[in-house]
Amino acid sequence: MMSKVALAEKGYEKKEAPVFSVGDTVKVAVKIKEEDKFRIQMFEGVVIKKRGSGLASTFTVRRISYGEGIERTFPLHSPSIDKVSVVKSSKPKRAKLYYMRSKVGKKADAVS
Repeated sequence: MMSKVALAEKGYEKKEAPVFSVGDTVKVAVKIKEEDKFRIQMFEGVVIKKRGSGLASTFTVRRISYGEGIERTFPLHSPSIDKVSVVKSSKPKRAKLYYMRSKVGKKADAVS
């Protein structure tokens, strides 16, 4: 038997949750509202962490933009996320890639 909280959350979860793992380079299509219109903006980077389960699960994507590291955390089941597509897949040796914060340039692209 499911709890009342689990039943309430069931309606908000995405039917097909995107499949990716830590270390993958992904493109996240984010819906952005500007006045009365919506537009889609892509955010491409390396997934450095995944956490949580169910409706509360999130993932963090890191990219380098104009020499500055940018990290963005997305809720996995958020309606503002249009789609997540995997550009490149890799198999890192750890669950959280916080060491990527100290990498710059080509070394930031290679996940080991």
